[in-house]
Amino acid sequence: MATHIPGIYEENLRNSIKSCKLLVVGAGGIGCELLKNLVLTGFEEIEVIDLDTIDVSNLNRQFLFHKQHVGRSKSEVARESALRFNPKAKITAYHDTITKSTYGVPFYQKFTVVMNALDNRAARNHVNRMCLAAGVPLVESGTAGYLGQVTVIQKGLTECYECQPKPTQKTFPGCTIRNTPSEPIHCIVWAKHLFNQLFGEADPDEDVSPDSADPEQVGEAGQSALDDAANDTGNVERVSTRGWATSHDYNSKKLFSKLFSDDIQYLLSMDKLWEKRRRPTPLDWDKIQDKDVIEDGEGLIQDQRPWTITECRDIFNTSVGNLYERLQILDDDTLVWDKDDKDSMDFVTACSNIRAHIFGIQQKTRFDVKSMAGNIVPAIATTNAIIAGLIVLEAMKILQGKIEECKTVYLNRKPNPRKRLLVPCVLDKPNPKCYVCSEKPELCVRLNIEKTTVRTLEDKILKSALNMVAPDVEISDGKGTILISSEEGETEANSDKMLKEFNVVDGTRLNCDDFLQNYTLMVNLIHSDKLEDGVEFEVIGNPDELKKAQEEQAKMDTDAGDSSNGPAGAGASSAVPSDDENDLVCLDDEQDAAKKRKIEEDEERKPAKKLRSATPDDDDIIIL
Repeated sequence: MATHIPGIYEENLRNSIKSCKLLVVGAGGIGCELLKNLVLTGFEEIEVIDLDTIDVSNLNRQFLFHKQHVGRSKSEVARESALRFNPKAKITAYHDTITKSTYGVPFYQKFTVVMNALDNRAARNHVNRMCLAAGVPLVESGTAGYLGQVTVIQKGLTECYECQPKPTQKTFPGCTIRNTPSEPIHCIVWAKHLFNQLFGEADPDEDVSPDSADPEQVGEAGQSALDDAANDTGNVERVSTRGWATSHDYNSKKLFSKLFSDDIQYLLSMDKLWEKRRRPTPLDWDKIQDKDVIEDGEGLIQDQRPWTITECRDIFNTSVGNLYERLQILDDDTLVWDKDDKDSMDFVTACSNIRAHIFGIQQKTRFDVKSMAGNIVPAIATTNAIIAGLIVLEAMKILQGKIEECKTVYLNRKPNPRKRLLVPCVLDKPNPKCYVCSEKPELCVRLNIEKTTVRTLEDKILKSALNMVAPDVEISDGKGTILISSEEGETEANSDKMLKEFNVVDGTRLNCDDFLQNYTLMVNLIHSDKLEDGVEFEVIGNPDELKKAQEEQAKMDTDAGDSSNGPAGAGASSAVPSDDENDLVCLDDEQDAAKKRKIEEDEERKPAKKLRSATPDDDDIIIL
């Protein structure tokens, strides 16, 4: 180990390396390289946590894992492999999620430094908040293809992970996904929703059935279908996709006919949908022809070869049978979609391409669908190795008490004008308006108070958009009205009620507290009934923008007399899942990236300069 070789480290640093205690969050692409580096450097007290298990696709870049480890816990196998490099190390592995209440502030306070090797934004946000609450320095990292980044976060000294807004996930109105797809991604999202409806945990917002909620778009045939479905009380009883499939024993031919023929016929009955659009063409299981398909996949690997529609039908048939067989032996009756699962990936590829064919949209190879469905940037082993090395170097500065010398280091795709691939930057000061690390965190949310339920506030706004784990919400009305409680069942009766039923109005302030994260946030609600189609709410991170937002709302209300929006879509559907794939980081706009202050290592003591403009060598910078 490096600490055993005289002259490599100063005595104080060598002692700090041997005695400090580290937490590594994530044992994937970066995590494997990081653990190897840590034990070879001489660190002996390490704890590592990861919820994932090893898949065969991990083996080409996560070198602590081998074929015999497939299916086992990543953290446990990583521990076993790392100990072979340094048997004296004391490594504790947790096969668990870092967001569990077990890992509260006292857990984090045990460590000298926390190192993130995560692959999704929600977990990064959570660890960021826990380290802020515990006062423990955090070394954050991420890679995307040939790009990478390492930065240091210390409460009160540097920007936290959430000081700068991240690009929001692109979403599409639900009606676009269900009724009028026009891009391959629309079909892929629909296919993933269909997987969840048939085999996974169904979400009503992800219903794949044609949307007949808009009476202006439903033609005579569609209205007739609605009338036929009405029961004695005049209400329409809708059967869930799962219920329909179960009643037909998951017969793939019947499923195909319903999804790709009957539902399409129903869509065609919505006359107004097709006045300015290409009409879809229903498919018949027994009459599929491939005469228009051009075979251009000769010499390509299987995943990169285009499938004919007949192949899509046959693969649909096989994958439905396999998935249904697996579903029947599960206790909880749900499968989880996984890009590395053959049947799941085959199902989504076949369904998305069949739907694309029906709507005259370009079809995609299995390789393309996997990339789009999983929001994947190809993982490069050498990028992970470089970033893991940088994490250790920054951690050593922290151990030496030289956190002011820490840098944000960017790994670019190609050398900059100074012929450097690694570009160090000064650490920015905390954003005084950050809704996480500022003295009094506060933000605004624009929504329709009359149509937003308490459940939407809790699940979609507080937990999903703002990454709280177990929020408690009190209305600042002087009465102490509890809207949401983290105690199970305590406020369950409130969930399906609209906010307006609790006397919530435009300008109401909500005191939101997450005990686990030791985090309190004041949320200002801005009422708006003129949100974009398919958008349920809008988070405005800077509370100073409240006045501006209200002025914009007033203008929209004034303009409403002159023009009106079209019918809103029935919810929004995510174009891609949360960035939960291997070592993915979030890319800011190039203009934002060009504004980051950069200095070279030999100019550390010079004032940081803003870039005048983005150059071809600078536009590959990534911002976590």
